[in-house]
Amino acid sequence: MTHYPKIAQFKTVQQLRDRLAELNLSLPLDDEPLAESDSPLAAPLELTDHAGRRWRTGNRWCIHPMEGWDANRDGSPSDLTLRRWRQFGRSGAKFIWGGEAAAVREDGRANPRQTLGTLANVAGLRQLRDALLAGHREQQLATDDLLIGLQLTHSGRFCRPNTKQLEPRIAYHHPQLDEKFGIDPSDKSVVFTNDELMRLIDAYVDAARAAYDAGYQFVDVKACHGYLLHEFLSARRRPGPFGGDLEGRSKLLTTIIGRIQSEVPDLAIGVRLSVFDVPPFRTSRETGQPMPFATPYEDGFGVDPNDPLRMDLTEPLELLRRLQALGVIAVNLSCGSPYYCPHVQRPAIFPPSDGYLPPEDPLVGVARQIEAVRQCREAVPSLPVVGTGYSYLQDYLPHAAQGVVRSGWADYVGLGRMVLSYPELPLDVLQGKPLQRKRVCRTFSDCTTAPRNGLVSGCYPLDDHYKQLDEAAQLKAIKREAEAN
Repeated sequence: MTHYPKIAQFKTVQQLRDRLAELNLSLPLDDEPLAESDSPLAAPLELTDHAGRRWRTGNRWCIHPMEGWDANRDGSPSDLTLRRWRQFGRSGAKFIWGGEAAAVREDGRANPRQTLGTLANVAGLRQLRDALLAGHREQQLATDDLLIGLQLTHSGRFCRPNTKQLEPRIAYHHPQLDEKFGIDPSDKSVVFTNDELMRLIDAYVDAARAAYDAGYQFVDVKACHGYLLHEFLSARRRPGPFGGDLEGRSKLLTTIIGRIQSEVPDLAIGVRLSVFDVPPFRTSRETGQPMPFATPYEDGFGVDPNDPLRMDLTEPLELLRRLQALGVIAVNLSCGSPYYCPHVQRPAIFPPSDGYLPPEDPLVGVARQIEAVRQCREAVPSLPVVGTGYSYLQDYLPHAAQGVVRSGWADYVGLGRMVLSYPELPLDVLQGKPLQRKRVCRTFSDCTTAPRNGLVSGCYPLDDHYKQLDEAAQLKAIKREAEAN
């Protein structure tokens, strides 16, 4: 088992640079974060949608969508959900990319308490938006340069609408994923038929209408992290109009976008995309290893078929050009899946309960994501891009965020788990305040381990609110049992 140096061990930016050099990695790290108007992160940016409307964001911080496992059973927000959205507003970020992963249908939920983005839940969706706006105003911030969206999703292979038990609906039978998640490769009933997909498209349009009625300015048509629309992008094995070549594999995504633009024309659209993937890794208490795979590898998107542990952005770049032509306002680029390759998608020293010890220094995963975004922005420069993978940088996140935006590697820096422990980080950086180091996310992965075991997601180690919940004691017991085994 290899031990990698923790970020907290690096006492200066130069020490982190030295470690990156040892790993032969390149990241633009600024010496000091700049405050207010001097900071590239404080610069406003205008986005243009399919109808030529312009949407202004007041700075370059973005909040990623997350699943809290904490909505009410009917999909409306609980107090915990509303608290999280108020925290998003308090962050000072001006681009709220979905805030919440909202399921377009009940059977497409990733957990029984996932928020529903349905016409029946317009009032609940409006509550979320109102809570975010209230948090923003609490910080004495204007809201006319705040862009708020809702992420629309169907969890596909990872549907758990009733219990912790998977109830999968898939694009095609993927050999490694079927084995990893216990899906019978001969079971045709779990594969979406073309007729079922047409009804699903209708559900996305209804969800977009619900978001618009609730006051959101855009929706994110989610195509990342192994969920349904992402899985379709690798569906070479699927016959018919929604599989085969890239045009077929992206048809579900582009059809949904076109239908929303046609039927909810005043709503802008973004896409969160896993721009590259890797074969699934085995769950283990040991160092992670990929499941066996044959080459050429047919079941990945953005991977080299002859070496699928390496990214190949040929197809993702073509898809980005198509999304730009469709009038998508921006793309939020991620990678892989937290379910089968968490070290790639969420670099961390401490793995979640269903993960494995990292097979590489997590800095490698951070740099890989940032480099992929750089290549995408360079290839399609007029399509605004949100970057991902920054939380592991911890105390040096502001230095990298500022360097990346200053260098033109990304237009926005997105934050996920970091804002669970320290939602005000973007505002503190913009105002030139020192980081509150006791609140900086150390990537303990409890926010993932908790929902994997049916508990609400949150930062149990650093957020006093979650420390006091009954679930905190349950989580400790779950972790102790896992360590004992």
